[in-house]
Amino acid sequence: MGERRSIFIGKKPLHAYVRAVVMAMEEGNREVQLVARGATIGRAVDVAEICRRRNGVIAQGLPSEVRIGEIQCSSEILTQEERERTVSVLTIELDGIGDVPSEEE
Repeated sequence: MGERRSIFIGKKPLHAYVRAVVMAMEEGNREVQLVARGATIGRAVDVAEICRRRNGVIAQGLPSEVRIGEIQCSSEILTQEERERTVSVLTIELDGIGDVPSEEE
């Protein structure tokens, strides 16, 4: 198995990250991971749940089943302006199982 494609969660709206997962899986990357730091961790959990439930118009483009795999919690030390601070990091693995629906237009 190759390395998982990482999608870094920031401050964009939820649907932007759901769309990124859909696009990755349409391109054949059925194993992706969401990576979030600090305040964006909650947003990563929301994105994972939307994908798992295939909830909403955008998420309909996902494979027939999306499973949440391993979830890892760690921390990183960030250095900003000669100051160090510790930031929590959450990584959520998503696995797409089944076929991506064909475009019906």
